[in-house]
Amino acid sequence: MSRLLVNVATYNERENLPALLTAIWQQRPDADVFVVDDNSPDGTGAWCEAEMKRESRLACLIRPQKMGLGTATVEAFRHAIDGDYEWLLTMDADFSHPPRFIPQLLNECSSDVDLVIGSRYVAGGKITNWPWYRRLSSRLINGYSRWWLGISPLDCSGAFRCHRVSALKRLDLARIAASGYAFYEESLLHFAAVEFAVKETPIEFVDRTKGQSKIGFREAIRAVTQITKAGWKRQ
Repeated sequence: MSRLLVNVATYNERENLPALLTAIWQQRPDADVFVVDDNSPDGTGAWCEAEMKRESRLACLIRPQKMGLGTATVEAFRHAIDGDYEWLLTMDADFSHPPRFIPQLLNECSSDVDLVIGSRYVAGGKITNWPWYRRLSSRLINGYSRWWLGISPLDCSGAFRCHRVSALKRLDLARIAASGYAFYEESLLHFAAVEFAVKETPIEFVDRTKGQSKIGFREAIRAVTQITKAGWKRQ
């Protein structure tokens, strides 16, 4: 079996993380998990550090402040490269990416694919428990990203992804500017520049039931601004 690293970026996910780790290992018992926590006030990082002492499959990085999902994912890229993993799977901490889809993503990882996206928007994909305005804003941001950045995936903003680690070595990670949610769109621009072979596979996206969403109006505006800047740079 290929060496797999699963990355979860956390901020105030103490309610979700223990059960999520159990669910991940139910699907892939040999996977290592790398948690990047932004000094969560609810003790997520402290719990993870304590758990790491008894669980050899778990590693965590506790950062001094809230630095964003984008920079957390770049930390995971570096960790996967340094650890000589074959695949890096990224997913949200709140069960919006159900771990039961992990085998499906891994089954799509073949010799001719560098990135598999768990997609809400290809045939068979769906979203559960989102209000209409979240569905509309997601569609709009994905449509804008495809047009402005010239990228082709239908689900540009999804974080449920499996990356070939050897392909990540082709990236200049320092050139990825977006630190927050716009990282997912901008990263696809950088992947295209180094000719990643990308595939989408349908998943069900389920809105969180515990904890609070980190995506507010300000973060949405910030994401659009960063996507726009990334597009200007490629002109």
